[in-house]
Amino acid sequence: MNTAVANTAVEYAYNERYINRELSILDFHLRVLEQAVDPLHPLLDRMNFLLIFSRNMDEFFEIRVAGLMEQLSLGNESRSPDGLTPKQVLDSIAQTAHAAIERQYRILNEEILPKLRDEDICFLRRGELSPAQSAWVKKYFQEQVAPVLTPISLDPAHPFPRLVNKSLNFIVTLEGKDAFGRQIDLAVVPAPRSLPRVVKLPDELTDGKEHFVMLSAIIHEHVSDLFPGMTATGCYQFRVTRNADLALDEDVEDLAKALKGELNSRRFGRAVRLEVTENCPEHIYQYLLNKFHLNSDQLYKVDGPVNLARLVSDFKRPHLRYDSHTPAIPKVLKKSENIFSAMQKQDILLHHPFESFAPVINLLREAARDPQVLAIKQTLYRSGADSEIVQILAEAARNGKEVTAVIELRARFDEESNIAVANVLQEAGAVVVYGIVGYKTHAKMILVVRRENNKLVRYVHLGTGNYHAGNARIYTDYGLLTTDKDLCEDVHRIFQELTGMGKMAKLKKLLHAPFTLHAQLLNFIDDEIANAQAGKAAHIIIKVNALTEVQLINKLYEASQAGVQIDLIIRSICCLRPGLPNLSENIRVRSIVGRFLEHTRVYYFSNNNNPRIYCSSADWMDRNLFSRVEACFPIEDPALKKRIYEQGLNTYLQDNQQAWLLQGDGVWKRTEPQANEEPHNAQQLLTAAIV
Repeated sequence: MNTAVANTAVEYAYNERYINRELSILDFHLRVLEQAVDPLHPLLDRMNFLLIFSRNMDEFFEIRVAGLMEQLSLGNESRSPDGLTPKQVLDSIAQTAHAAIERQYRILNEEILPKLRDEDICFLRRGELSPAQSAWVKKYFQEQVAPVLTPISLDPAHPFPRLVNKSLNFIVTLEGKDAFGRQIDLAVVPAPRSLPRVVKLPDELTDGKEHFVMLSAIIHEHVSDLFPGMTATGCYQFRVTRNADLALDEDVEDLAKALKGELNSRRFGRAVRLEVTENCPEHIYQYLLNKFHLNSDQLYKVDGPVNLARLVSDFKRPHLRYDSHTPAIPKVLKKSENIFSAMQKQDILLHHPFESFAPVINLLREAARDPQVLAIKQTLYRSGADSEIVQILAEAARNGKEVTAVIELRARFDEESNIAVANVLQEAGAVVVYGIVGYKTHAKMILVVRRENNKLVRYVHLGTGNYHAGNARIYTDYGLLTTDKDLCEDVHRIFQELTGMGKMAKLKKLLHAPFTLHAQLLNFIDDEIANAQAGKAAHIIIKVNALTEVQLINKLYEASQAGVQIDLIIRSICCLRPGLPNLSENIRVRSIVGRFLEHTRVYYFSNNNNPRIYCSSADWMDRNLFSRVEACFPIEDPALKKRIYEQGLNTYLQDNQQAWLLQGDGVWKRTEPQANEEPHNAQQLLTAAIV
């Protein structure tokens, strides 16, 4: 039901219409943190959310904070659409991040660790070790740890070392003289990354219980052994986070070679954050701040391990985790002789992780071994060199198929892995290209060309997520297996565009960034506006990971003012302000945070009860719409359209257990079932329903 626009005019300044992008993504990380105290999750999964929060914050500082600091150092005082300068954003981040990280460790120490201890899973402190356990730890230190440690004294001959991004280190205060008679006051001991951060004590020393000791505690206990004849008077963990964004000249001749040269610089970029343990004395952390050229706002004192993201182990407590989920296989695939015959019968929609990713792998495997298959083309964004998909593509090339892989080397933090993928495929004889300079290839496409009855037939997979089997078990995504001639021809044309040169590909059904997607989305919203103004059904539902692009936000505001009902399911960043009178009062924004990472991109336009439904690799962000190659594909089969609407959209709009609602002031509020409502958990229902 449309909400009539109020008669009283409300004027909004330009900056009052938007939420800051960096603060919005920080809010998402806070929603992830809250999962650690959510009783809906089993205990070990709650602990895992704490670790995910740490990894999220690491990347946030490495990329987002680092970028803002770079702007500040260049004297950039320009304001983002929300009206904030880089300095104002950094100040707000510091305030929020300090409180969040303090809460994270409070959750760890006051909730997670005590509950684990109740289950006989203990992280023992040094003072809790029995004599026998202490003896074992000492032997472990002498045999497994000390031989790979390199203590570095800090004196005129040994300047402060270059420390790797996010590495665990110890700063040690010393008394006495070394073997050369020098008075050394300070030393740094880096903990090699080859050493496990969590060490399990032998069962015979724990009565079969799962007892662990942190590597930091082991080093701390025996750090004096590294300095014979001297006394360690203090030992304090610290970790520095550095700028990890890569700056590449788009005019380079060899992108892979240039990337290899840049990857090492990521390990030693400009410092953006210093973490120390709470017991670190002021003169020590001030010394470290000075060495890393940081200020007090960039110091984070933590009550626990500074490398919390690596607090992982293989706990033998299945009852403390979610039950393992076996993804379903569509019935048409079970009944068909092979995947090609199944795809000839109908379009096949896959909804991961509720449905298996195996059909995608099977398409490639059957294609690699089928003598009738002539060519395979695929985009790869995040796939390890040892992944099954990469190995199958290599096998296909060795089998004489024409294999073309469009590999996006610049997928952040997977650059090194993608270079390895390229090497594996090239060595097998595949044609490897790196897409278009200046435009990341983010589209998810497979094209198989098969000879059938002396004709060439195309088979296509289009997806919203990466070709990564591990991600497909924990990310929600859609994939479409189709033989639709127009869609297959469109995919063929995009591959030609990516591997060759020429004019923009003219497509029949696919929407294509950076060319047609943005403009067509605006047109679709205009159609809903026209329908609303004509008294017809008008409804927009958008499910994406992020919404930041200002033109689309403004067009959604315009649609709201025209009476279009708009539901946005945004996992992380949302720069739009919902519910503002005379601007966005017909817009509702929700975020689902649960067991699985919401990753599907679905665009729904009611089109006067003749819905347009598209799935896409693209979020509604500037980078996706203007600086990436993206594919957006229509869902045309009525049964599949209905399924996406009911399972992929409507069930999420009804979620009252894992949903957060965005308020007009930018605050996210957790939903709860009302007195007359049944609990509705979208992910849980889909896990049970899709079999």
